[in-house]
Amino acid sequence: MMAVSTLSDSAPSPVHHSGYTPRERFIRLPEVLYTTSLSRSTVYELMRRQQFPAQVSLGGKNVAWLASEVEQWMQERIVNRHQGAAV
Repeated sequence: MMAVSTLSDSAPSPVHHSGYTPRERFIRLPEVLYTTSLSRSTVYELMRRQQFPAQVSLGGKNVAWLASEVEQWMQERIVNRHQGAAV
């Protein structure tokens, strides 16, 4: 007869522990443009002025952005619209 192993109730869950942080995600330029509604030239101009997250080199000619940084940039725009600040 074949035995079936079961997880013990006392075994810690590898996903649900205190301090758990979801994995970071790279997003490529098309997704950055779609998500932010910016044009390619605007993204690079804002990066040049250090007003948009910097890209991350993935090796060779491949680059991406951290999804969390792009989301944070968007949240800052939302907050600033209520303060009347031009960023």
